[in-house]
Amino acid sequence: MILKSVSFAAACALLASSAVAQQATTASAQQATTDTARDALAKKEGEGDQTALLKETLTAVDKQYSLIRKGRSQFTYDATYTYVGQERIVTDYTADGLTLFDIENTNSHTITNTLSADYGVLNNLTANVTLPVISKYTDSTKHSGLSNSLGDVNLGARWQPLEARRDRPNLTVTGNLRLPSGRSPFKVIAGSGEATGSGVAAVSAGLNVNRIVDPVALFGSINMTVSAAADDLYQVNATRVLTRVKPGTSVGFGIGFAYALSYGISTTLSFQEAISAGSKLRFADGLEVKTSTQTSAIVNLGLGYRVSPKTTVNLSVGIGLTDDSPNLSVGLNLPLAF
Repeated sequence: MILKSVSFAAACALLASSAVAQQATTASAQQATTDTARDALAKKEGEGDQTALLKETLTAVDKQYSLIRKGRSQFTYDATYTYVGQERIVTDYTADGLTLFDIENTNSHTITNTLSADYGVLNNLTANVTLPVISKYTDSTKHSGLSNSLGDVNLGARWQPLEARRDRPNLTVTGNLRLPSGRSPFKVIAGSGEATGSGVAAVSAGLNVNRIVDPVALFGSINMTVSAAADDLYQVNATRVLTRVKPGTSVGFGIGFAYALSYGISTTLSFQEAISAGSKLRFADGLEVKTSTQTSAIVNLGLGYRVSPKTTVNLSVGIGLTDDSPNLSVGLNLPLAF
């Protein structure tokens, strides 16, 4: 009887010891799984943090939100496809009233390849130049044409009046000079090609603000553009000859945010709107006409993918919200290293 009791006690002790060992093994396995997951999610050597990723995303979405260090250069390649489909009413007026009335359907496909160069003049001042090369195909009820030409060259600068800090919004003042180097829409002769530029010089000034609150970056902007007049023109429009165009002043604003999903992927959502006053047209016979105000609004969706610690590729899709906006735009932004 005593022997049986001892054997039973030994068996109980053995079972208890086995249970403790199993619990320890399970705990060790759980700890190992937790450590593995933590290591997988942890930032690897050479990877930037979310703040750096968000700054790069802001740079790609709109370069006006970030600066580079003094003496450093940065090159970027942008490829953009834009589609515009519209139904336009063409009219012509004489002293006797309306003499021509026509409805013209036009589809425009534009591919813009832009090379941008930025240089840090000071730690808080960056100068930049953009050189676009445009391929544009237009198909209308009256004619079709393809043009490959240089677009309007832009010279700009970005200045931060205050030191950038995480605990407050960061301000950037911008200035831009647009040169009419592209093919002017006021000098194109029907059947000879499509316009690839604005045709006039313009000066823009703006103020941008952004604040990073991990894992989100908020940004917004406001700007104004004043254009010079295009004089000494001789463009035939139906029965009249256009001799002068004075584009109206344009005011624009935008808001949006960027969200870092991980250390390698970020998304952006933004809204942009521009309101342009009517342009003043003058014809050879002395007639002066002012066009109506135009409003352009577009929503942009973006995705950024970090392929290396120093390189982030960004894709974006824009959807037009008004009749004066592009119907669709698709963009690719890629930093270049030489």
